[in-house]
Amino acid sequence: MQRMEWLARLDALVVFRNLLDTALLRALRAALAAEECDLGGAVAAFEAVLFVRGTNWTDALLDAVLEDENLCLRTAAGGDAGPVLEKALAGELDFLQALGRAGLDDLCHGAPEYLPRWETTPDADFHAAYAARRAAVGQKGYGIFARHHVFTLEDGHLVPVRYPDPQRLSELPGYEREREKVIANTRALLEGKPTNNVLLYGDAGTGKSSTVKAIANEFAPDGLRLIEVKKNQLYQIPALMDELAKNPLKFILFIDDLSFAANDDNFAALKAILEGSVGGRSHNVVVYATSNRRHLVKESMTDRSGDDLHASDTRQELMSLSARFGLTVTFQQPDKERFDAILLELARQYGVQMPSDQLFIKGSAFALRAGGRSPRVAKQFIEMLAGGIKV
Repeated sequence: MQRMEWLARLDALVVFRNLLDTALLRALRAALAAEECDLGGAVAAFEAVLFVRGTNWTDALLDAVLEDENLCLRTAAGGDAGPVLEKALAGELDFLQALGRAGLDDLCHGAPEYLPRWETTPDADFHAAYAARRAAVGQKGYGIFARHHVFTLEDGHLVPVRYPDPQRLSELPGYEREREKVIANTRALLEGKPTNNVLLYGDAGTGKSSTVKAIANEFAPDGLRLIEVKKNQLYQIPALMDELAKNPLKFILFIDDLSFAANDDNFAALKAILEGSVGGRSHNVVVYATSNRRHLVKESMTDRSGDDLHASDTRQELMSLSARFGLTVTFQQPDKERFDAILLELARQYGVQMPSDQLFIKGSAFALRAGGRSPRVAKQFIEMLAGGIKV
């Protein structure tokens, strides 16, 4: 094909239309559309974008194709999208495969000799690779969900966290029994079984938030994604759940450090989310929340002695919010035996060499100065030892 033919076929993409919005394909399109006098500069600009990803054009284009959130996937979540779209999909994969196998001189005949020639893989099979990815869409996802596994919510839109906390479950000693309940619930979610919304509550620094983040990291390859939602964003969750309902992946909506004032409007929003609505609970979304309070609504003595004629009913409603979580897991401040075990394991992980009796004595003294024993305090102590800081 001539350059203008390549350009015309590229502009005619329907199923993979979103590819035209990527930096890679925008640069390629500019090179294909360039006047002869501008061809060298346009090709150089394309290669500058390509070579950031590697020197193999086939691999770069195939990666973009496999991660694309396209019309077929949105329509059928990895299944058959119907004869019209399936035929269009097959035709566009034929074109993209030919495009990905093409070298510089195939695409831009007459390109200057001094420009580098990118590499290609002549036997790359886009159809087979796409069929495999489509079959595994429940684990790998598509679009931004294929590239990231942790997200935040901003103005109603999901924003990927490019450098999420790398916390792993193996790095969190001391609370294996508590975490196992949350892990089992997460496995049930991934397997399509009935699941519960989860409240992790207890003393500060006991690893509640770290548990949720570590679970997200652990099960990301199995199709789990984490979306952190702030308390003042709770009203956005119903629309978000509708948006995620057709997605083949599984999602944890993570609300950290949750508590409410008695007159907080967000209280009613969370209550509605946990109880479900006329649309029913989504099969692929659960809420995991952490709190230092067993009763999530702060209540003062004034609240108890107010002028509410049905005060007991009001108090019951406020106190029952935590009961709407199907699973509540308590993380209590560790006793000395558990704290010492945490110190030993963290010392092993960080390569700290110190007799255990000295480690326990110094660790206890550090915890006393820090305000009490907790896994967070233990980690701070061990990190200071590992860094050579005198404690």
